[in-house]
Amino acid sequence: MKKTKQLFASLFLMSLGLGNAQAEYTLNLRQGVTQISQEVYDLHMLILWICVLIGIAVFGTMFYSIYHHRKSKGHVASQFHESTKVEIIWTIIPTLILIGMAIPATKTMLDLDDVQDADMSIKVTGWQWKWEYEYLDNGIHFFSTLDEASNRARQLGSGIDPRSVPHYLLNVDHPLVVPVNTKIRFLFTAADVLHSWWVPDLGWKKDTVPGFINEAWTYVEKAGTYRGQCAELCGKDHGFMPIVVIAMEQDDYDAWVESQKAGAEAEKQLADKEWTTDELMTKGEAVYANNCASCHMADGAGMEGAFPALTGSSVVTGDIDAQIELMYNGKGMMPAFGQMLSETEFAAVVTYTRNALGNSVGDSVQPAAIKSLKSSAPTDEEEDEDDEE
Repeated sequence: MKKTKQLFASLFLMSLGLGNAQAEYTLNLRQGVTQISQEVYDLHMLILWICVLIGIAVFGTMFYSIYHHRKSKGHVASQFHESTKVEIIWTIIPTLILIGMAIPATKTMLDLDDVQDADMSIKVTGWQWKWEYEYLDNGIHFFSTLDEASNRARQLGSGIDPRSVPHYLLNVDHPLVVPVNTKIRFLFTAADVLHSWWVPDLGWKKDTVPGFINEAWTYVEKAGTYRGQCAELCGKDHGFMPIVVIAMEQDDYDAWVESQKAGAEAEKQLADKEWTTDELMTKGEAVYANNCASCHMADGAGMEGAFPALTGSSVVTGDIDAQIELMYNGKGMMPAFGQMLSETEFAAVVTYTRNALGNSVGDSVQPAAIKSLKSSAPTDEEEDEDDEE
């Protein structure tokens, strides 16, 4: 009964143009936190009210005519054919209405595509099923995937109540961080299939298409955390591909940039360290849970007919170099983890799969070996040159 009342309350608020009120059922557009999102909302409300007024006029006239000119009152239907004057009127009026609607709509669409004079640029690449962010102005680069708490709770038989997980399926391990009061240009593409980057508070969504670059921009004035999701059906784990944007004041953002650079340097040093098998196993378990368990299952049993089991797999229990090559370059539905994981993460998950999940090969690989493999791999530019030759 309570939910029914909330639904009708939201309908009433929307009819008054107040549907953005935050209730359990929000039927109107979100106003967002950017100027462009406000423009989109205002355009939506303008068109809505024009349609409402047209509906009232048309249906009001129709119902009035039906009621006051009914047969029971003695009215006889008039017989007539054509009226040039009426036809001109009902052509001109709708044309003027459409022109009046097209002018603000065109202005808003032009504003949405105006990426000029941006203060910084971020490249966004969609993967199954995570986001890759590359800050083109300062070299920061990382992948963002579903947070560990949500990932554990979503597994079959986890026994975890999703309602106990904060921001269930709407939280990530590495959020996108941006400064406030800065015009940010986004470049969107995809590495495998179609995705769509959507944060409602920013007021737009953009498709990420393999082989193509789409552009958009934002200017966030208020610091805060804004959440979204992939809005394109991109595969079995489409629902587990959230987006989190954290807008910071400039000083806080600058400190974050320095911390990311320091973290990247520390990660490079970790790749040169000699790791014990136990250390690799511990880290590999977490890497497996976040990157592999959704397809191959938490216990390595896989999904028959879709994803092969890792337990007893000839690949996992066979030549370690062959497994590394397969995981590094990807095959079929499996992405190229050599681009997605750090040297330490890659070495750890290889070691884990060979010595857990019912396997006990007893060998391991060091991050330094993966680092050597990455340094010897051809760059994108070199691959392009080879293709041209």
